[in-house]
Amino acid sequence: MKVTALDIADVLLLEPTVHGDERGFFFESFNQARFDAAVGRNVTFVQDNHSRSSRGVLRGLHYQIRQPQGKLVRVVEGEVFDVAVDLRKSSPTFGRWASALLSAENKRQLWVPEGFAHGFLVLSDTAQFLYKTTDFYSPEHERALIWNDPTLGIRWPSDTPPVLSQKDAVAPTLEAADLFD
Repeated sequence: MKVTALDIADVLLLEPTVHGDERGFFFESFNQARFDAAVGRNVTFVQDNHSRSSRGVLRGLHYQIRQPQGKLVRVVEGEVFDVAVDLRKSSPTFGRWASALLSAENKRQLWVPEGFAHGFLVLSDTAQFLYKTTDFYSPEHERALIWNDPTLGIRWPSDTPPVLSQKDAVAPTLEAADLFD
């Protein structure tokens, strides 16, 4: 597995070693010992989630202010533009974002640590998105940032307005958001 730190060192792009031949391919999609070594600490995942979305759907930017979730994300159908935003006020990269293209074809995964907002834009006709979380979903602690906050300046790779949930459409800006210390 190749591990690359993105523009924010805590956000890691993981690229598996893929073995392929005329029959198809095989790769190890998760190995606890290798993952812990890559992130430099022991991580426990407690929940797996799976979503399916159509082209132009933007999910996010989501986080939980209490019971924060680290997320290991990947795409098993289609392609997405995946984004992590640092919401840790004490971090030197506070308010900055990192991104990666994740697809079924490239088989990449992204580690989004606790203290980050996370979201993705579907670039293919459909996308199936899988992710492991380090804490359970907690609706009372769920928060979101508005996807197009000019303070963040995320360069989404689309000129058309995204398809949003109601809660994502009215999410606050970074300036008005609940943040991590």
